[in-house]
Amino acid sequence: MAKVVFLPHETICPEGKIVEAEPGKSLCVLALDNNIPIEHACELSCACTTCHVHIREGGETLAPADDLEEDMLDRAWGLDQDSRLSCQVIVTGEADLVVEIPRYTINMVSEQH
Repeated sequence: MAKVVFLPHETICPEGKIVEAEPGKSLCVLALDNNIPIEHACELSCACTTCHVHIREGGETLAPADDLEEDMLDRAWGLDQDSRLSCQVIVTGEADLVVEIPRYTINMVSEQH
């Protein structure tokens, strides 16, 4: 089974983590299910950018972002060519993914879900 590698993040996941890629789950839910407390202020409805991540490896195996996700990504902090909203990325389990959680979000207050 494929793996998802979450790179170390100073506060969210200081040591990084490798988890099983559960096909059909969103990347955000996969992170939350594995005790990686990624922000998700809109409750996974693609209405904010707090779950913004960078897919550093394996992104070519994922479905491309739709227009709504692309529009929301335009508002994300630290946007780059690997940017995705983790609530919209559905893990396929076909290939390993390497995910970087950005240092900042545009969320002014942590939701602490």
